[in-house]
Amino acid sequence: MVTDPISDLLIRLQNASRVGHTSVSLPYSQMKHSIAQILKKEGYVGDVGKKAYSLTIELRYSAGKPVITGTKRISKPSRRMYMGVRDVKPVKRGHGLLVLSTPAGVMTGKEAVGKRVGGEALFEIW
Repeated sequence: MVTDPISDLLIRLQNASRVGHTSVSLPYSQMKHSIAQILKKEGYVGDVGKKAYSLTIELRYSAGKPVITGTKRISKPSRRMYMGVRDVKPVKRGHGLLVLSTPAGVMTGKEAVGKRVGGEALFEIW
């Protein structure tokens, strides 16, 4: 049993891209699906598909190297980290992405600043 499904998603994406797989399959949840949609919109992964109880995410590569080079889990089940609008800063000088869970849904740091909402900082990806 996985105690932290978001961390499991990030680790699966990293490991599969480092080995050179074309896609990753994992158990479905609405939170993972919304995170995958954000990663697709930002260009970190390819197509996202849902079949019965599984979520399939296609990985992207640039010149033979994975697009996802690193991740950092910020909020953990044992220690939740919340950010206000003023606390949201660029990741890797604008080359990364911060994903937040807000009352308006899961969104990137830029979207949260634009909508003036804060929330739980889930992870950073670059």
